[in-house]
Amino acid sequence: MRKLNRTNAWVWVIALIVLFGLTSCTGSGNDAETSQPDHDKAVKLVGYLIGEAPPGMPAVLDAINAKLKKDINATLELNYIGWNDVATKYPLVLASGEDVDFIFAADWNFYASEATKGAFYPLDEDMLRTYMPRHMNAMPLEALQSTYIDGKPYMIPTSSPDRKVNVALFRKDIMEQAGMTEINRLSDIEPYLSVIKNNYPDMIPLNLDSQYDLPTPYFYLLSEKIAWDNAPIDSGDPMAQGIMVDMEDPSGTMLSMVDEPVLGMQKYAAGIMKDWYDKGYINPNPFANNVRSKDNLCNGKSGVAFGNSIDMMPVFASCHEKGIDIYPFPMLYPSGKTSQSSWMNNGVAISAHTKNLERTLEALDLLMEEPSYVYLTYFGVEGTNYVITPDDTIALPEGVTSEKNTYPPDAAGFWFVNKNLFKPLATWTDSYVALQSRMNDYLEPTTFKGFLFNSDNVQSEVAKLKEVSTNYAQSIYIGAVDNVDVAFDTLTAKLKQAGIDKVKAEVQQQADAYRARTAK
Repeated sequence: MRKLNRTNAWVWVIALIVLFGLTSCTGSGNDAETSQPDHDKAVKLVGYLIGEAPPGMPAVLDAINAKLKKDINATLELNYIGWNDVATKYPLVLASGEDVDFIFAADWNFYASEATKGAFYPLDEDMLRTYMPRHMNAMPLEALQSTYIDGKPYMIPTSSPDRKVNVALFRKDIMEQAGMTEINRLSDIEPYLSVIKNNYPDMIPLNLDSQYDLPTPYFYLLSEKIAWDNAPIDSGDPMAQGIMVDMEDPSGTMLSMVDEPVLGMQKYAAGIMKDWYDKGYINPNPFANNVRSKDNLCNGKSGVAFGNSIDMMPVFASCHEKGIDIYPFPMLYPSGKTSQSSWMNNGVAISAHTKNLERTLEALDLLMEEPSYVYLTYFGVEGTNYVITPDDTIALPEGVTSEKNTYPPDAAGFWFVNKNLFKPLATWTDSYVALQSRMNDYLEPTTFKGFLFNSDNVQSEVAKLKEVSTNYAQSIYIGAVDNVDVAFDTLTAKLKQAGIDKVKAEVQQQADAYRARTAK
């Protein structure tokens, strides 16, 4: 494959930056103050993001607050909900009535369920045009319309949906020892896992964490059989069993995950995971591990890393600095494609309890679209966490490595900023550039990527399905069961008792209505 000329290939990015410079303020933000509330009263805005604050967050937050104080007389308090706590803490934060102004929102992170519970403030186009003019200029109206629930938007979606694929990263040196030059299916990697088990005593072949990684290889194995996006439609919880659809099936038939043919596909994935678990390829107790595999790959503690092609950027760079060459394996449907992200993949919702609606929207307009804010929130403090090189790329300052950088790109949870404003990264390795160059070949639009299920009529049943999954499915995901068939017999019976068939009927009814609307 011809090596991508990074500078020339990203000329369009520079053009976009110029364009945005013409249409949005790059200074104090005063152009947004026409018809805005006065800023005489100082306010503190409280926001919640997903993940964990990088070590350099205090310095970045100080810089953000200095700018916000000057521009709109506001400061920001940031809190994080860890990956391990998302399913429980996210709804609790919103239901508590505590001071919360905004929170990360996404179609994969309980947006529909929380919106229908009244956790988010109902927005409208006129409101957003008044207080978020930059963002509304940058974002197509269809993006906002995609978030509508009962005729109202309850989140502010990104203006630059991610072009990414889920990936598993492997070490080429270990692949060579295993006699492997390429990987075509995750189910084919046992020679690689075996080499690690036999020759690398300090490395766990699949060192899974308790939240993100735990169900990931299992569901990637399932995706060898059917096109789906690793979380049931009814709950959006990757840990849960529920209702799914073949994303490439034009009929839009909803499938219970414990009815055939999906049950047989799950048993296929479960059988492989049990074999790997029994052979010691998987850490015995992922439930007690809080470190993601992607953070353990380059330090030699995990043989495989799971993530996506954006959040893996620092992993490529860190491993490269240690002389480790990476083989990225994109996790695709059986067709060789995968769904392109919806507009709702990254966004922000306003808490229904906010006391600072207008000022919160103004702040988000700056954070999401004003270039100096965008670079600060995503890349950190210039000169400390990044520099702009003479060839107009983003690089690490002299003496700073990816591992020592206190504010790695993409790590702070500001995933909703306008990524079209970014310059290319000098730290991109050849293997990462090659992966990015194939993105257009991988991504395809799919009918149900933008489908938002309203669980109002089956809230109790969906909650019970998640509880059953915690008790009876998660051990299946990691292979820690004595007998796969018996484990699924128990799981199926419990899910049936919890009302999975009722949920399926409700999902199908709404899916049919969604297809009828979008077909017009």
